[in-house]
Amino acid sequence: MLIAFGGLPGTGKTTVAKALARKLPAVYLRIDTFEQAIMASGDNRPEIGPSGYLAAYAVAEDNLRLGLPVVADSANLLNITRAAWRNVALKASVRIYEIELVCSDPTTHRLRIEGRRADIAGHSLPTWNSVLGRPYDAWDSEHLVIDTASLSVEQAIEAIIHRLSTTDSSTEI
Repeated sequence: MLIAFGGLPGTGKTTVAKALARKLPAVYLRIDTFEQAIMASGDNRPEIGPSGYLAAYAVAEDNLRLGLPVVADSANLLNITRAAWRNVALKASVRIYEIELVCSDPTTHRLRIEGRRADIAGHSLPTWNSVLGRPYDAWDSEHLVIDTASLSVEQAIEAIIHRLSTTDSSTEI
């Protein structure tokens, strides 16, 4: 199975995705890691475009074809990236579970953004204003919504594990 996370920075995607990958266990792919490695490669491009996502799609497909579950940790803000993850699952003949993390409390969300420290060498974290200004397409596919303003990491994992055992329509928790 492919579990594709999405949501604005500061909603808890990396924290929840890592915890889920440990619990399952699953291959963990983080777009920030791919993008930072590409930037560190020294080709001096100011924008890397879709390179990180494209690399992650390929690595995800390889691991899915090996029969390994994959947890994909990315902002996944646009329908084009969500469709690409669905295509990876289709090509590998596995089920995809899409999970959107939100933080419904703006104060909590802002404090998370402003209090974070980069955990990848050289990674620049977004500011609160840049998070607010990001394009964000409405989801057009079945997915689970987790509100991290009201759930702990453990509760979020429990909700996701429950979802993995069902095939219901969209659910908000």
